[in-house]
Amino acid sequence: MGTASSMVSPGEVIEDGYGGEGGEACEIPVEVKPKARLLRSSFRRGPRVIGASFKSTGSVDLEYAAEYERLRKEYEIFRVSKNNEITSMQKKEAKLDEENKRLRAELQALQKTYQKILREKESALEAKYQAMERAATFEHDRDKVKRQFKIFRETKEKEIQDLLRAKRDLEAKLQQLQAQGIQVYDPNDSDSDDNQTTVTGKSTQCDYWTGGVLGSEPSMGSMMQLQQTFRGPEFAHSLIDVEGPFANVSRDDWDAAVASLLQVSPHVPQALWSNTVRCYLIFTQETKAEMDIFVKKHSSLLRRMCEGLGHFYLNVCFPEENAASYALERKQEIERSSVCVLLLKSSVTSSVVEDCEEAFVKNPDGHPLVLYLRTEEDHNLTGSVRQLLERINAADKAVVDHGGSAEEGAELIYAQLEKIIKQELLGLEGADVDSKDSGIDEGREEDSGDVLWDLHDEQEQIESYQQACSSTTSQLGFQKYIDRLNDMIAAPPPTPPLLVSGGPGSGKSLLLSKWIELQQKQTPNTLFLYHFVGRPLSTSSEPVLIIKRLTVKLLQHFWSISGLSMEPSKILEEFPRWLERLSARHQGNIIIIIDSIDQIQQAERHMKWLIDPLPVNVRVVVSVNVETCPQAWRLWPTLHLDPLSPREVRSVVNAECHSSELKLTKDQEKKLERHCRSASTCNALYVTLLAKIVTRLSRRYRKISDHLEQCLQCQDTMSLYRLVLKMTLKSLSTDRERHIMREILCLVCASHNGVSESEVLDLFPEVELPVLSSLLYRLNRLCIVTLRCGLIRFQHLQVKKLPNLVFMVHIDDQKKRPHPSTQDLVTWRVADELPWLLQQQEDKTKLQLSLLNLFVSQNLYKRGHFSELLAYWQYVGKDKSSMASEYFDSLKQYEKSCESEDSMTKLANLYETLGRFLKDLGLPSQAVAPLQRSLEIRETALDPDHPSVARSLHQLAGVYVQWKKYGNAEQLYKQALEISENAYGAEHASVARELESLAMLYQKQNKYEQAEKLRKRSVRIRQKTARQKGHMYGFTLLRRRALQLEELTLGKDSADCARTLNELGVLYYLQNNLDAAKVFLTRSLEMRQRVLGPEHPDCAQSLNNLAALHTERREYETAEDLYERALDIRKRALSPDHPSLAYTLKHLAMLYKRRGKLEKAVPLYELSLDIREKSFGPKHPSVATALVNLAVIYCQLKKHGEALPLYERALKVYEDSLGRSHPRVGETLKNLAVLSYEEGDFEKAAELYKRAMEIKEAEPSLVCGNAPSRHSSSGDTFSLRGPAPLPHAPR
Repeated sequence: MGTASSMVSPGEVIEDGYGGEGGEACEIPVEVKPKARLLRSSFRRGPRVIGASFKSTGSVDLEYAAEYERLRKEYEIFRVSKNNEITSMQKKEAKLDEENKRLRAELQALQKTYQKILREKESALEAKYQAMERAATFEHDRDKVKRQFKIFRETKEKEIQDLLRAKRDLEAKLQQLQAQGIQVYDPNDSDSDDNQTTVTGKSTQCDYWTGGVLGSEPSMGSMMQLQQTFRGPEFAHSLIDVEGPFANVSRDDWDAAVASLLQVSPHVPQALWSNTVRCYLIFTQETKAEMDIFVKKHSSLLRRMCEGLGHFYLNVCFPEENAASYALERKQEIERSSVCVLLLKSSVTSSVVEDCEEAFVKNPDGHPLVLYLRTEEDHNLTGSVRQLLERINAADKAVVDHGGSAEEGAELIYAQLEKIIKQELLGLEGADVDSKDSGIDEGREEDSGDVLWDLHDEQEQIESYQQACSSTTSQLGFQKYIDRLNDMIAAPPPTPPLLVSGGPGSGKSLLLSKWIELQQKQTPNTLFLYHFVGRPLSTSSEPVLIIKRLTVKLLQHFWSISGLSMEPSKILEEFPRWLERLSARHQGNIIIIIDSIDQIQQAERHMKWLIDPLPVNVRVVVSVNVETCPQAWRLWPTLHLDPLSPREVRSVVNAECHSSELKLTKDQEKKLERHCRSASTCNALYVTLLAKIVTRLSRRYRKISDHLEQCLQCQDTMSLYRLVLKMTLKSLSTDRERHIMREILCLVCASHNGVSESEVLDLFPEVELPVLSSLLYRLNRLCIVTLRCGLIRFQHLQVKKLPNLVFMVHIDDQKKRPHPSTQDLVTWRVADELPWLLQQQEDKTKLQLSLLNLFVSQNLYKRGHFSELLAYWQYVGKDKSSMASEYFDSLKQYEKSCESEDSMTKLANLYETLGRFLKDLGLPSQAVAPLQRSLEIRETALDPDHPSVARSLHQLAGVYVQWKKYGNAEQLYKQALEISENAYGAEHASVARELESLAMLYQKQNKYEQAEKLRKRSVRIRQKTARQKGHMYGFTLLRRRALQLEELTLGKDSADCARTLNELGVLYYLQNNLDAAKVFLTRSLEMRQRVLGPEHPDCAQSLNNLAALHTERREYETAEDLYERALDIRKRALSPDHPSLAYTLKHLAMLYKRRGKLEKAVPLYELSLDIREKSFGPKHPSVATALVNLAVIYCQLKKHGEALPLYERALKVYEDSLGRSHPRVGETLKNLAVLSYEEGDFEKAAELYKRAMEIKEAEPSLVCGNAPSRHSSSGDTFSLRGPAPLPHAPR
């Protein structure tokens, strides 16, 4: 035992003396006896107690010691217990640490498993997306293969049809030869080839892709040519394909033929297709007062009216004192003028006589004339004035005989001019056109409905085409390229786009224009859609506007343009679908021509549809610069324009010299020919420009050798242009003229689309019009500028660099010129130029302010420049919502200043425009408020029955359609329809728009019968109002064409004169002038009977046309007699399966049916069926159509047993040839259902009707519904719904 200090501390290891293993120390309490020394010391230290014994003192100490020992023992026990607890806690902690480590390891394992599963999930999703992409690619490839197979199948069908047609042609010619007594030897029966006989005859016009010379019937060579595709419901023969556009006339076939007739019309003066109303004023000193008052006081009103309708107005006059020095300019201005005003009193001058001779004597029908005669009581007309009046007596003139003041005379001139401009030039036909924006906007929207369309863009394309066609290209050797184009177009499908390539100035645009012109004359049944791209960044190079224009032109061809999206991305996406759907309904061919397609912004991205297979009857021709052609397009079939040969160079130079009465020496000709042999000096533009310079120098200088050497030093077009411009500037007489020319060129260079003459005169008030006209005449003669759509523009892209090269003026400096003012009336020119100039200057603040000018944005939007407006806002940095709020705030500020009725009307228009804009942006919830506000303003400010209220109701209903609230939309559409009918009558374009909208609404609700009735009524109205208003190139051209033809009929009787009379009758018929049409058609018939004999097939043509005219006038008895006479002649003269015979059979049968003579119609339909079976074979869809027609007649005759097998056979043919889900299958099933119902088999009828409705619901919704195509026969297929219409008495 030891002392307490010898105890082992807790946690130490005690070694076992027996050799055992060490263990953990455990403290054990040990009792220790105290030593004697300690006891004694305690006695000594204690206090000495007197009188106490030793025993008592010791006992006390022992008690303390015992207590001490007890406490010490308790403490030791307590300490040991706590140490034991600590030890156990440490053991537990160690166990928990081990558990924690285990759990952490498990957690890390779980995390690794989670990451693995997550990666597997992501890889699975990626695999899913890849599978979806592969599926979409497969679907696209499958559709492409289906289209290619469809094209292949149709191609084979065409080859079969061509073979059958060739066989019929040969049989028909053989019969004709035998009828004429000509014996044709069979080469198999002869021992020699000398006995073979070849007979050729004169022929009539045909419609083929190759578009050859006029011919009567398809030749053997046509077997490899593309013919029209038989798709859809319109399988009837169209005689346009056989005999040209003036052969036969029927309202069913010809309401849409105005465009084709314009195509074959001759070129018209620029005054008709120009966008500028040019008023040429001819006056003397005696009438100068009236002229000055008119120009200062009244011409501004005419200018405001024309600009509000999208045209320019310009007064042209040459003062008498310097008129002689502007002889060429006066002649040119007279040719370009739209109307002339002649102011006379008592005397005339030589310049007045010359102008009158040019304007009215050489071309009496060329210009409308306002003749103002200032008469006084004491002054009679002199002999010279009377002689002049006699010479211009043949002109189309309005005479103003006035004897009062000059102010009153100017007022009378203004009234007559306003009337002529409205009625004859702008085609408004007496409409009261106000200069207010509301009236103008409304008038410009009626033809296009909900589709916003810029007539200016269309006018620009027309003028580009007309100017190119008016150029002389016979010396450029284009005929070989035209022949190759015809061959490439005639290649069997599938055919990719055809590429016309060449360097700058090689003549690509001229070639395409001439080719289009020839094709339009030779193939009038072909629909041509062309677009000429201008310079980069111009409106004509905007891809969305290009595709939208082509789509609208395509849809207008089928009488409806509703349903077209205004969103830019959707326009580009939907065009291939429109092309495929509508090409299937067109009984002819469609050719799309895009010139300079490489100038389109991001052409490859926006023209992806060119890569996909085209429909079988569609061809696309594009021209590109060989240097900028995208690589992917170089694989297409290409027609490359080679440099001009020496012979062609000589021909171009000689033609230009001949026109200027110049004769070059042999040495000069050799120099020019040697010079134009390099790649840069033998293109068409360079040679033409060089020839013009040479002829100009010869007129100015007697010796041109030195100047010719300067020209020959120019090795490319740009250097030649620089020389031309420097020589032109040097030739000007004054520094003022040089400054004006410099400013004009810089303005044109800095503008967006060009500069108008009136804008130049406004910017430079000191410039007189004769000076401006002279400068523009010089620049135009040298191929620098041209007037297109009323704007001065550069003729070629290369000229755009001239101001920078010659004047050393940077383009950015030009863009800092003063902007158009927006303080007055905001015209379409301000909206075109102002935002664009601000964007070029990168001034976002001013650009946003100009866009918030509500009239600028309204003008852009209403003219269809939707994508351009969006691009400006995106450049500013605004999204859709912020843009809408900005417009709302701006409108609220403008509304505070509106007090008058006129301002409230403008405010309503602005609210409507904003609502439509937001609706097209895909924000219908925000579009409702402005449209409702527009409706409230119009009902309050105008009248609840005003046509403008109908417009607001129509737009508001469109928003409800987007929300699928069809009940509200139907109510609003019906209310708008009622207002339009009360305001305009039952056959107005606005009524047609409401009917179309209601039809589309009913179709979405599966109310197909109601939709079909409304759509048919709408199509009839569209057909009657198809001629475009507010455009100088529509109805007026038909009238001028008729006048030109009348001049050709004044000669002796001949077959050609009779054909011209027939053409005149058709033209007047299309103008709804039935009395004049009857006169000319009757004259044509009588002349043909005298010249050709009463049994000639041409007499049958005249009889057929007269019958159609009498049918139009509801004179059915006369029409029936004429049709029967025509049929009798054609039966004897033509082969039994000739298309002309089928044409007459069809219309006579339709007339019999209309008059209720069903028994007489049956044999005609049976004969028509026989013709089709012989022509196309028993399994062709056209035969099925004839079967249905015959079955309908049998059903109306209650011969159900004979009708049933015809229906079943037609159904089988339709299903085999067109597919089980084709609309024609659905119509046949519906007729079969009606037949089964009448037979009492209600279960079968229900089953058939159900299947027909399933096909109807699955049918894609076309904008035109089931409207007839432009050359289809609406009576070719009948339905069993309702009895045959009874004849009506003429009104």
